[in-house]
Amino acid sequence: MAKSHLKLVAPTEVKRTVAPKCQPTRRPNTDLRSREHLTLTEVTALIEAAKGNRYGHRDATMILVAFRHGLRAAEVCDLRRDQVDFNGAVLHVRRVKNGIPSTHPFHGDELRALRRLQRESPSSPFVFVSERGSPFTTAGFARMVERAAAGAGLEIKAHPHMLRHACGYALANKGHDTRAIQGWLGHRWITSTAVYTALAPNRFRDFWRDAGRNELDFGQNFNGLAIV
Repeated sequence: MAKSHLKLVAPTEVKRTVAPKCQPTRRPNTDLRSREHLTLTEVTALIEAAKGNRYGHRDATMILVAFRHGLRAAEVCDLRRDQVDFNGAVLHVRRVKNGIPSTHPFHGDELRALRRLQRESPSSPFVFVSERGSPFTTAGFARMVERAAAGAGLEIKAHPHMLRHACGYALANKGHDTRAIQGWLGHRWITSTAVYTALAPNRFRDFWRDAGRNELDFGQNFNGLAIV
């Protein structure tokens, strides 16, 4: 057999990886806002501002119900009429994200608002609908909350989940038990609830309350030292 003139040579091409296109990264929430919840005053201002919208009663009621019951945007947008029991004055809450369902009592102002909304809204299995009767979208709810915040003159950039956080902090500030708040918000793990009670301003309210009447009172020896 004839000798082959072919021979092995080292490759001259170098395989390179294609650099990924630079994707814009979302700025952290801490860069966008100083906190992730609204105060009661801000929620009230948000509701009042929403009343000035074209469908002001619907929008204001949506914000009120989302706040009172700590609903996520998906939960309030998917809220169905069969979850609202007018006779029993309760709301049957269904949670997303593997949350625990529960039954919440309604306040009188919520019942009145929901009854009026039912009379004025197009026929639909959903509570909050557009003028055509289609369910409200989470993106639409987010835009509505953002516009209401701007109309209310809030300095913070608001989004729907801040209403859920506002509910948790409001309940914690009222001194409710962490386990009870966990059940109200549908948290499967209590560590998700503890963040509200940990930052509640009244958490240490009664510390040293009786200092002036026991052995820890240093007021007689050190002027102004006793904390009462």
